[in-house]
Amino acid sequence: MIITDTHTHLYSDAFNDDRKAMIERAIEANVTRFFIPAIDSSYTEAMFQLEADFPEYVHLMTGLHPTSVKETYKAELSHVEELLSKRKFVAIGEIGIDLYWDKSTLGIQQEAFKHQIKLAKQYQLPIVIHCRDAFDEVFDVLESEKSDDLFGIFHCFTGDLEQAKRAISYNMKLGIGGVVTFKNGGVDKFLGEIDLKHIVLETDSPYLAPTPFRGKRNESSYIIKVLEKLSDIYNVSQEKIADITTENSKAIFKI
Repeated sequence: MIITDTHTHLYSDAFNDDRKAMIERAIEANVTRFFIPAIDSSYTEAMFQLEADFPEYVHLMTGLHPTSVKETYKAELSHVEELLSKRKFVAIGEIGIDLYWDKSTLGIQQEAFKHQIKLAKQYQLPIVIHCRDAFDEVFDVLESEKSDDLFGIFHCFTGDLEQAKRAISYNMKLGIGGVVTFKNGGVDKFLGEIDLKHIVLETDSPYLAPTPFRGKRNESSYIIKVLEKLSDIYNVSQEKIADITTENSKAIFKI
């Protein structure tokens, strides 16, 4: 059984004391494919070091996270462009719109999101979307940019059934993580109505640890709890969930 964590910040400072042991725990649990989203230029070197330390397992994205879209966002976008010109990445992400922390930057968040979607099309790469308190705004951008060469993952999907169907209509897989295990998470109530071909697994570690670890530091080995929950929802074996979601990740990342 091969399990794929399509979204994990393994370079996070939260893992500075035990990063190697934490990754080895995940590998022992059959989590052997780690897809690493970018945040901004301040993390680039840490991401490269992670890749150098675990080249068989780690696959890097590049991009500018919406909460890092501030006064320097144009320089940050130039950094993303420079990286893309020099080496290969598996996706542009995580990108999108976040109105939880700062609504005043909506305009430049939209601009940065659209710009990075265009980069993804130029390099024939998927996008990995961050959306917080911003479904309408994210969908507006996706509607304006929709095309056959727009595809990717709607990371940490927390919407309702209609929003799930709309995300899928834009060639997005739904990234399902710890929230599906929460008592009031909501996603578990309708997820069984979504075909497994539209689902990928993720942790978003060190954030959003699943039950029974909720509130603690998340790590990639905890994806097993997400796998168990999906096995219950779809009434199929954990092995089948792992196989299908890993194949879905290969369809997106081409690796």
